[in-house]
Amino acid sequence: MGMKFEFATAGRIVFGCGSSAEAGTICRSHGTRALIVTGARPERADFLRSLLAAAGVNSAVFSIQGEPTVQEVSEGADHARRVGADLIVGIGGGSAVDAAKAVAALATQPQSVMHYLEVVGSGHPLEQPPLPMIALPTTAGTGAEVTRNAVLSSPQHQVKASLRHAAMLPRVAILDPALAVTCSPEVTAASGMDALTQCLEAYVSCRAQPMTDALCMEGIQRAMASLERAVMDGTDLQARENMTLAAMLSGMALANAGLGAVHGFAAPVGGQFSAPHGAICAALLGPVWQENVAAVEAAGTEAQRARFQKVAALLTGRPDASAAEAISVLLGLATRLHIPGLATYGLEMHHLEGLAMKAAQASSMKGNPVPLSQATLVSILQRAL
Repeated sequence: MGMKFEFATAGRIVFGCGSSAEAGTICRSHGTRALIVTGARPERADFLRSLLAAAGVNSAVFSIQGEPTVQEVSEGADHARRVGADLIVGIGGGSAVDAAKAVAALATQPQSVMHYLEVVGSGHPLEQPPLPMIALPTTAGTGAEVTRNAVLSSPQHQVKASLRHAAMLPRVAILDPALAVTCSPEVTAASGMDALTQCLEAYVSCRAQPMTDALCMEGIQRAMASLERAVMDGTDLQARENMTLAAMLSGMALANAGLGAVHGFAAPVGGQFSAPHGAICAALLGPVWQENVAAVEAAGTEAQRARFQKVAALLTGRPDASAAEAISVLLGLATRLHIPGLATYGLEMHHLEGLAMKAAQASSMKGNPVPLSQATLVSILQRAL
């Protein structure tokens, strides 16, 4: 009784192998001067520039080198204003899409990025509508094409924080699974584990609701059926299709139900160390799930225990699986995908207390189904090393 929730996502979703061929005509309906925001290899956007030109859309390119920084998106917004862009197109992994959303938002604002950025900035809402933004993801992981925030790194503060507003949802998300075929096994594994993590965390989040439940369950099943296949054979289009869909579903779910402790850790770890977001999440998923299962079994509600048992059933394919069986499945999956430990990126024992304290304050931690103590958070990080 008394159920109440909201649900928001991209204005339009165009899904299917070959759908990127429609990018020119789709973009033309939103503008005639596009700034394409992409990753460290801008030549990958050459085909997109050709499609835009054929549709009568002039374009310029702005490239980011990795996960977007506060400085980079500020420069991107300046570039958009200089070239008179009336449309932003993001093509690449989640970092490029997030950067594009941030550039589209900042290009029309009267203040600097720090006026609007959460945590390390003032966190004010946007004052003007962003430029229209079209998303073309080329990896299957973050679901950034259907979320309302952009995660930015602030090297000065050694943290990641979000630029967030409902108006930052892309106008159109074009999801072409064939664009991911050239992703390396390492990128496929890390990004796919991120998508799975987002579905799992949103499903057990304290903000879960019926619409996100349906998305999460579908995403979990598709990821479990196809992630290893996509890693082993990048040309397996059915596996790529399932993972592209799982990532999109995970983005829809997290944007409306929130996340949990894995992503609570990911913000400070990613801000302090040069580690890909998906790889961080992949290393933490098993240890976090183990502690959450133990905490819910000890002090959770019956409804929470039922959710963790349902996850185990989805992961194992057995309706009668116990909640604890999910742990071995997730740890085994990370092992088979050769997910590196966090020590690979420079984390050492003396970093753990500080990272745990920062993680406890992260916004994503608020969605975790149960509170976790400082000692537990440190233990999770230690096992993820």
